[in-house]
Amino acid sequence: MKNEKNILNWFDNELTEQEVKDLKQSETTDTLEKIAFYSKQMQAPQIDAQKALESFKERTLTKKEPKVIPLNFRGFMKIAAIFLVMLTSSYFLFFNNDMAFETQVAQNETLTLPDNSEVILNASSKLNYNKKTWKDKRNLQLEGEAFFKVSKGEKFTVSTTAGTVQVLGTQFNVKERDNYFEVQCYEGLVSVTFNNETVKLPKGKTFRVVNGAVEAVADFNAETPSWLQDETGFDKIPLSQVIAEFERQYDLKVTFKAVDASQLFTGTFTHKDKNIALQSITIPLKLSYRIEGNQVTLYKYEK
Repeated sequence: MKNEKNILNWFDNELTEQEVKDLKQSETTDTLEKIAFYSKQMQAPQIDAQKALESFKERTLTKKEPKVIPLNFRGFMKIAAIFLVMLTSSYFLFFNNDMAFETQVAQNETLTLPDNSEVILNASSKLNYNKKTWKDKRNLQLEGEAFFKVSKGEKFTVSTTAGTVQVLGTQFNVKERDNYFEVQCYEGLVSVTFNNETVKLPKGKTFRVVNGAVEAVADFNAETPSWLQDETGFDKIPLSQVIAEFERQYDLKVTFKAVDASQLFTGTFTHKDKNIALQSITIPLKLSYRIEGNQVTLYKYEK
């Protein structure tokens, strides 16, 4: 430890001549010379304290402004809209299995069901069913009128607000309008349920309910409903129901002037000419009509 202290004092030129002489005798002179040389190269950096303090203050007080990236609102809305469309499309593609069809005034539409059964919707009618459950349950909901050609398979059910029709494979027509419900069988056997009572209809038979009352109807031998040939036929039907069907085919509004709307009508009218159609309705009942724009007035025939 004493030699180490003497060496440090020697570096600082604080030894007497005798102490230097004694140190060189105890230590290798080469070693002392090398230590002295390298120690001179290792000088501590010179620091300007005042300048360093000012630099520190400046660095501390100078606040770097954060970089602000403006939001492109229009671009954001485009991305949001695309995402919404993708989400909606995915829902309808994977989750929404309800199939709905609707016809407008004077329009018919032919539909093919998943089992290749065929449906023809008459004017102003609605039909819907569930595609996902169709294989196990061939159930449809109908508002209006439709003709069905059913492929053989599981039970086929048509539900309306008035009654239910069930078949296995056949051809039939269902008409459900205000205060009117009618089922006609054109092939096979049809089961109709009304007010919790079920009736079996073979080919040529009709089940009809007018104003809540079941009516007896004569047999028919037609192969298809008349409306499929662009005309509508009636057999002892109240005039109010005949005119309601006329309005669906021609998009006209009919009013009665001193005319009994409950009187019965038997006959047909065409879907292709409104004047011929009105003549077919009014002449047998001894009525007249007047057309003003899209308004039609029925009144008693005057000589």
